[in-house]
Amino acid sequence: MRPLISTTDLAAALAGPAGDRPVVLDVRWRLTGPPGAESYRDGHVPGAVFTDLDRVLAGEPGEGGRHPLPDPTDLQRDLRAAGVRADGPVVVYDDADGSVAARAWWLLRWAGHGEVAVLDGGYAAWTADGHPVDSEPPSPEPGDIEVRPGGMPVLDADEAAALARDGLLLDARAAARYSGETEPVDPRAGHIPGAVNAPFAGHTADGRWRTPEELADRFAGLGLRPGEPVGAYCGSGVTASSVVLALEIAGHPGAGLYAGSWSHWSRNPARPAATGDLPG
Repeated sequence: MRPLISTTDLAAALAGPAGDRPVVLDVRWRLTGPPGAESYRDGHVPGAVFTDLDRVLAGEPGEGGRHPLPDPTDLQRDLRAAGVRADGPVVVYDDADGSVAARAWWLLRWAGHGEVAVLDGGYAAWTADGHPVDSEPPSPEPGDIEVRPGGMPVLDADEAAALARDGLLLDARAAARYSGETEPVDPRAGHIPGAVNAPFAGHTADGRWRTPEELADRFAGLGLRPGEPVGAYCGSGVTASSVVLALEIAGHPGAGLYAGSWSHWSRNPARPAATGDLPG
């Protein structure tokens, strides 16, 4: 399954035989509100199941960061409740820049589920293209997915530091947070020494993902060489997932994700922090 699906292709899939229809997960979320669940109740892709970032797509915040990986047993329970089948396709969407949908895509891939795609353009594209919406929550048949962690590479702090030194580590945060000019959320400002700034907002245009060629050019401009090991981090491991997805679209699959990201790195005062516009 390709990592992106168009609204036209999703609509066709949802109109197909019941046994072949994808499970659709609505993962709308906003740091400052309003809650995604409210938007879901106002309208969603027909049959979509609301899936909360904080409750399902992440574990409890703490030493592992603000959005650590969920416990596999809990994730399996929640995905089964949403109807996710071991051999069935899944489509995920948000209503912003695609980064939360990318987190869901990455997490399902990490859990060993390969049949997952992000709706290109998200909910805004779905409605703009004239597709129907619903306000009633579905009652999906329980799924049978088996969560098997390890389907996508995960970096710890030491591995991220080594990759920044010996490969390419991309920081998905906005430039002001990367440089240390501001830090509104985490304990310290700055970035992992050697990391290169690659703001996640550059992966999309007007809400839709850039073409493979455009993304390949973007990453080449950031210094990525063919075959070079590459990984990503952000504030808490969410928007960095969109870097991993963009790399896959661009023809660089299997990038590592520092799941704890800066929210984990910055908790330890012994870990260095670089500031300024250069990697350091």
